[in-house]
Amino acid sequence: MMYFHVDMDAFFASVEQQDHPELRGKPVIVGARPGTRGVVSACSYEARACGVRSAMPIAEAVRKCPEGIFLPVRMKRYMEVSQHIMEVFSSFTPSWISISIDEASLDMTGTEALWGSPEGAATLLKKKVREISGLTLSIGIAENRYVAKLASEYRKPDGLYRVYPGEEIPFIDTVGLKKLWGIGSKTLHRLTELGWDTPAKIRELPLRVLQARLGKAFGEFLYQIVRGTDPGIYSDEVKSHSLSQETTFSSDIGDIRVLKQTLLELSHQVMFRLYRENGWSRTVTLKVRDPHFTTRTFRRTLPHPILSAEELFHLGWELFQENHPLGKEIRLIGIGLEQVETNEGPFQGELFPAEYEKHRSVEKVVFELQQKHPSLTLKKASLLPPRINFPES
Repeated sequence: MMYFHVDMDAFFASVEQQDHPELRGKPVIVGARPGTRGVVSACSYEARACGVRSAMPIAEAVRKCPEGIFLPVRMKRYMEVSQHIMEVFSSFTPSWISISIDEASLDMTGTEALWGSPEGAATLLKKKVREISGLTLSIGIAENRYVAKLASEYRKPDGLYRVYPGEEIPFIDTVGLKKLWGIGSKTLHRLTELGWDTPAKIRELPLRVLQARLGKAFGEFLYQIVRGTDPGIYSDEVKSHSLSQETTFSSDIGDIRVLKQTLLELSHQVMFRLYRENGWSRTVTLKVRDPHFTTRTFRRTLPHPILSAEELFHLGWELFQENHPLGKEIRLIGIGLEQVETNEGPFQGELFPAEYEKHRSVEKVVFELQQKHPSLTLKKASLLPPRINFPES
């Protein structure tokens, strides 16, 4: 088996720097406007050097980086660039998973006859992406998806790192607990309190001990990852007849503003993928993973097709409020559509909520114009609900 994990470098901010060359080398912060209660969606490496991070309150980002260049999110532009990049991925292998707008896992098993060695194929992939987008990405190579994901972070930005068969455990020990995907700051603190502060110490513990202290699901997850074994992080990815997007936070998040902003952006990503397929769906799914690694999925099926990103967002937020205590922290949130069909037979305007039918019309016009004219940048103020001042309940 051979997997590539590909991750675009500071994607939103890099797109802005590519579209506006005068921003290159400067601290670019994409998100809410300074002076509002919004948060950072993404930032360049220059801004990260100042201590700015995704999901940070915008006021804190201003304090840490007063010289920062603050820009609004242009999700439609990022989706357009992402689509072109994903097409490059699909030209290298038919077996790949889109993890998010800027991240994917490629099964490169058996492609050596086409592309040569894994390192050579990765170098060529990076070159092709740069040629069509001007952007850099980092690639991790390993025999399983989990280790490949860790390897993609190992030499960012513009990195390429391979973990050879049999070197998984030494690599895990080099990475250390703090940077293992799936271990948040609170979990790391708890493990340290227990004296389990290295992967090697955790490997000495029986599975039953880990599960007794940390819960069945997370205990088993930890048991596997410290051995460099894939715990199945993408095994529950959506099937071909479904569409979804999800985000795993770098630390546990309970802030309603951050959760709403994230869910809104994910909803737009899903709906623009649906528009590309000329599809429709009546069923929304919400996925939530808590700090103990328990994952729950909630569904709702409507009598009419879901019309717009805004409707999808509101349905997802209703599911969240109904099934998850507000303020309780989570690690992951995702939203999707199930049973996607690719004909427009059921679309009868009189069955739709008029408000969302208007939103769909606007979104479709913007989407179709940008598909025909990729260089065209359109910003419709009413397309997105305000990114700030969300109600607290």
